[in-house]
Amino acid sequence: MPCVDPGRSGREPSGPDLRHYAADSANVRRPVRQRSGLSVPGGITAREAEVLRLVSAGSSNAEIAAALFLSTKTVARHLSNIFTKLDVSSPTAAAAYAFDHGLT
Repeated sequence: MPCVDPGRSGREPSGPDLRHYAADSANVRRPVRQRSGLSVPGGITAREAEVLRLVSAGSSNAEIAAALFLSTKTVARHLSNIFTKLDVSSPTAAAAYAFDHGLT
């Protein structure tokens, strides 16, 4: 298959290459951004809410990392931030908060 990345081939994709390039770029996961109108309880970010939902479902850090395309260290950091923002000290307490506030 020919290279369709303009940075590598020195040319802009066109014709069938452009359709393939557009199809591939449509399948790329975009970072989650919190919309200004969307309110998440506890001041957590949209990405932290995703992590919290998975923790509440019983997922391990490794499972969360795989599901969200993150490293396990990033998941651990998100959990640390969640615990601080929600003033809880364990995944179980964070899951209880999520259930109580409709985040699951």
